[in-house]
Order: sequence, then C-alpha cells, then structure tokens
Amino acid sequence: MNDFASKVKVLRDGQKPEFPPNANTLEYAQSLDAQDQLSHFRDEFIIPTRASLKKKALDGIIPGIQTNGTTTDADTPCIYFVGNSLGAQPKAVRRYLEAQLETWASIGVNGHFSSLSNSPLTPWQDMAADCAAKSAAIVGAADPSEVVIMNTLTVNLHFMLASFYRPTDKRHKIILEWRPFPSDWYAFQSQIEWHGLDPEKSMVEMQPDENLYLSPEKILATIDEHAEDAALLLLPGIQYYTGQLFDIPRITQYAQERGIVVGWDLAHCAGNVELQLHDWNVDFAVWCTYKYLNGGPGSMAGAFVHERHGKVDMSSGKPVFKPRLSGWYGADKSVRFNMDKEFQPTPGAQGFQVSNPSAIDLTSLAAALSVFNKTSMKELRSKALVLTAYTEHLLDEIVRRQPEGEEPAFKIITPRDPLQRGTQLSLLLRDGLMDTVAAALEAHGVVCDKRKPNVIRVAPVPMYCRFEDVWKFMEIFEAAIRG
Repeated sequence: MNDFASKVKVLRDGQKPEFPPNANTLEYAQSLDAQDQLSHFRDEFIIPTRASLKKKALDGIIPGIQTNGTTTDADTPCIYFVGNSLGAQPKAVRRYLEAQLETWASIGVNGHFSSLSNSPLTPWQDMAADCAAKSAAIVGAADPSEVVIMNTLTVNLHFMLASFYRPTDKRHKIILEWRPFPSDWYAFQSQIEWHGLDPEKSMVEMQPDENLYLSPEKILATIDEHAEDAALLLLPGIQYYTGQLFDIPRITQYAQERGIVVGWDLAHCAGNVELQLHDWNVDFAVWCTYKYLNGGPGSMAGAFVHERHGKVDMSSGKPVFKPRLSGWYGADKSVRFNMDKEFQPTPGAQGFQVSNPSAIDLTSLAAALSVFNKTSMKELRSKALVLTAYTEHLLDEIVRRQPEGEEPAFKIITPRDPLQRGTQLSLLLRDGLMDTVAAALEAHGVVCDKRKPNVIRVAPVPMYCRFEDVWKFMEIFEAAIRG
C-alpha cells in the first residue's frame, strides 16, 4: 500500500494521518500527485491563468476558432481553490453547447423530439431526465426517478416547502441552524408568513458553541425539545461558513422518529461528499450544480424526493398524489401533450417539474456530469480526504512557525474530524489581516472565497486541484500573513 492509499484508509476511519518531516516541500507534494489515480481529470478542465484573470475584454474570440478564454502562450494556471463557489469550466461544455446550437439551427423545433446521430445530447424533452439519471449516483438515489433537475436552488426549496411544510396549529415550527445561507433564511421566513404565521414563533435557530461548532448532541436535544411542535427540520448538509458536515443519516432518523419531516440543502455536498439519500430515508433535498458539480454560473439545480412521496395512485381512475405546485412539464409524458385539464404527474420527483426547462442550461450541466460519470463519488471523496488533510497539515505547520507568544494569524474553524467536513477549510483570520491577505492572494494568482469580515474559505477540489497547488498556496499565504 503506497503513501496515498494508506492515508485514505486512515482518514476513512476518522483518524488524522501522519505526514513526514519533508511534507512541506514541493518534491513531497509532487510525489502525492504522482500517486493520485485521478490526476488526469485535471486535463478535462479549463483552469483560468494568472493572465486570463486580468482580462478586460473578450479578445481571442474568432469565429471558427475554438478558444478557452485564456491566453495562447504557455501561461501559468492560477491556483483555483474556489470550487465551493463556482467550479472550473469542463472542456466538454463548449463541445456540448456547439452541438446544441447546431441542433437548434439545423432542425429547429424538431429538436424537442429528435437528436442528431453524432450528438452527445438527447432530444430536448428528455434532457432533464437524462441529467437526473447522471445525477442519481452522485446523491445516492435508488433510481433516477427520485431526482429532478429543474429551476435553481431557492426556487426548488420553495417548491419543496410548498409540498412538505404543512403547518398545523400543533406542528408549525421549522428547525434550522444558526447561520443558514441568506436565501434559505428568506425562504423559511416567507413560507411561514405565507401560512399566516409569525417567524418569531415558528423558526427555531440552533446556536453553535464558541468554536462555531454545532454538535450532534445539540441538534438531537433541540429535536427532542420541539418534538411536539416542529413540522420540519431543514439543515445544510455542509454549513457554508464553517464547512461542518452534518451527520445526515443520524439526524434524519432521529427527527423522523419524532414525527418531523426532514429536508436538506445540499449545495455544498453534491459532488463533494458521498451521499445515500434513499438509504438514509431523507424526505427531500435540494442542491445547486454550479459549485462542485461544475455546471456553470447559475446552472440548473437539482432536487431529491424519496420514492414514497412520489407515488401516483391511479386505482380510482383519477390520479392521487402528494400535494404540490403543479405545472405542465410535471405531467406524465404519455399525457403531457394532450393539453388536458386534469393533471396526472410523472411518478417520482420529476412530477414536481412545472415548466419547460432551458435546453441551453441543461446542455452545460450534461457536459459537466459527463465528467463525473467517468469516476465515482467514492474515488473523488478518497482523494479529497487526503487533499484536505494535507492542506490542514501545512496550515498547522505555518501556525507552529509563528514566533512564540504571538497571536496566531488565523485558526481553522472547520471541524478537525475528517468525517465531519468536506473539501473546504474555513480560516478565521486575525483582525486586520483580511485586506492584506486577499490582495496578496490575488496578486499571486490565487482564487479563493472571502467572507467578511475575517474568513477565507479554501477548497482544493479533487477533480482538478493538485497537491502541488496546495504547497504553492501555502508559500503565498504564509508570506501574506507575515506581511
């Protein structure tokens, strides 16, 4: 067993791996890259270069000549540690989009029902289902029918809440965490108000400890406290600010045993960590596809609806199904174009669709998912565990090199347990350092996410980031915090 594989085993056991004394060298980082069986996937992506990041115009866009938006010389790729915000562009996207535009130009409206023989695309009316099929293994659906690709994340959250948040006089509360992404907060608040309720009385916020950690015990205790009056528990699979990964199966089971419906916002989980939504009995989940799934800015989002909620009973001659906000594209394909007034939904999650989805958006997502279908979430997660552990080790070494008695320049607020985090590590900087560090990173071609006032989020995504990138980042970051 080589060094890389042994670290995967240790990390999957929830332990911290040992790194050798020479871990903080370029040679060691490159040795890990040499052992990485997924390293070839980097060639599937266009990584912005230090020069292209400074572009102010669309130079180089010439009809008939394929460009990647970067300079044509041998320029240095940037260190792209921001896949938790927007994934890098898969090279397949341009090819898929060109096929889509050619289909539209060549056969027009017939593209809804026909595809060209040498195209990577399905007919337009089947594209959402095709993307759902390509997403099923990523989120752990038992069958593609449990997945629907539609809308964007917050829109899908509203649609799911319309079906799954059914408050009564007794059960009306939504249990959430202390710092949900603002859009989630707005959705919860507006849904409660839509039902004529008071958010002050119907929203239960769980607070973290002094290290911004929300313990499983705190979550379970809150569920017990509100076991009689909570209608819904909705948490992020990974907390966007701290990077904490929650115990989805344990929390789901505990809440459901107390009569609470459970949903998850998986914006920072899909394409990042292994999921088994069907086996975990999750009621519903939503996610975006432009982060770890690399679908492109604002790309079409996904939703999961467990099979038990997607059934359509036709035994009485009239369809009986879970209440929802309905639209014609949620109708079963066998009757969709009958233009009938009676809504007969497609069984499963795809019956929650409402409108004809954008074929252009689905094309970009289909291209991105084609790369995921060449590997597995198990393989990606294994690399990510080692990549993030190496990042953590080198950050700890930077702290150890600080002068004795000096306040640390930063601390990692993401859990140290490798099984309680994804790829992202969130660094809380010492007061006054953010502007200096951000400017230094930008000047040296490092792209990562900043959350004011003092947090930077570092996400070395396994699909296209290297151990060498981590080592280079540390050289730049340490120099920045030293001034």
